[in-house]
Amino acid sequence: MILTVTPNPSIDRTVMLPGSLRPGAVHRADAVLFQPGGKGVNISRACVAAGVPTLAVLPVAADDGFVTELEHAGVAVRPAPPAGPMRINLTISEPDGTTTKINTAGATVGPTDLAELAEIVLDAAASARPRWVVLAGSLPPGADADWYARLGSALRAQGHRFAVDTSEEPLGALLAAGGAAAPDLIKPNAEELASVTGGDADALEADPAAAAAAAATLVGTAAGAVLATLGAAGAVLVDATGAWHASPPPITVVSTVGAGDASLFGYLLAELRGASAPERLASAVAYGAAAAGLPGTTAPTPTDVRTAEVRVRPLDALPSPTPGGTPSWQN
Repeated sequence: MILTVTPNPSIDRTVMLPGSLRPGAVHRADAVLFQPGGKGVNISRACVAAGVPTLAVLPVAADDGFVTELEHAGVAVRPAPPAGPMRINLTISEPDGTTTKINTAGATVGPTDLAELAEIVLDAAASARPRWVVLAGSLPPGADADWYARLGSALRAQGHRFAVDTSEEPLGALLAAGGAAAPDLIKPNAEELASVTGGDADALEADPAAAAAAAATLVGTAAGAVLATLGAAGAVLVDATGAWHASPPPITVVSTVGAGDASLFGYLLAELRGASAPERLASAVAYGAAAAGLPGTTAPTPTDVRTAEVRVRPLDALPSPTPGGTPSWQN
């Protein structure tokens, strides 16, 4: 069971163009997709596609069509009172895979809104006893930046493992808190990793060894492990036992939106199955690549995923990996 928490969900609208986006021009779309979104929601949808039990906790009215659509897709939802209308995010997708995103902020929350959401999360976690809790996405306007840190501490007190995928001030506050608030796993991209380690995002994305070295500064104090996604360069994983880089299989990029969410799910799925650290990284990269080859925020199914084509190599950011750290298909 994976329990996901999405404090700022969205309706994702994807417009697929037959050619390049030309500012100021009139375009005719090949297709338009409307999908329930938000990072945690995307992970719950990937869970369903892989046959993994999941529960999605998010602020939404129980009778909202958003809930109906998720439940129709097989995602169990635990709603919390929303502060206002759900935001709508727009993605413009070009044939070469170029993706332009326009995200709205969402409804402004008051002093009690996220406190109530946190209570519902803790109650749901106590009842469901998930093997992972995933706190994912941006926080809505009006939220305290340390909300993830405080919720993480409360989850830890209940005995739960938790992963976090967020950015900007919430990510900084989470990593600064450390201690009981330190997540078992964080999943930054290169820009987010650079923002908390003081590096250059383009340089980190181009150099997996540099990305792993930056991630290693967070392991053991701010997080148990760091899965850093690097776009077309794949991803690196750093934990207390070592560091690895994985290169993705060749794909035709359709939409990169949701690829990072799929990567995080791929890691968690492999971990649930008892895989080694490099095998978890390979699964993450395979899932991310599969998602990038699908339109909108479509969740990949296991048949879309080509894990055996992912190549994993150890890095020297931390002490050498354990002898058993080579994926089974590369022995």
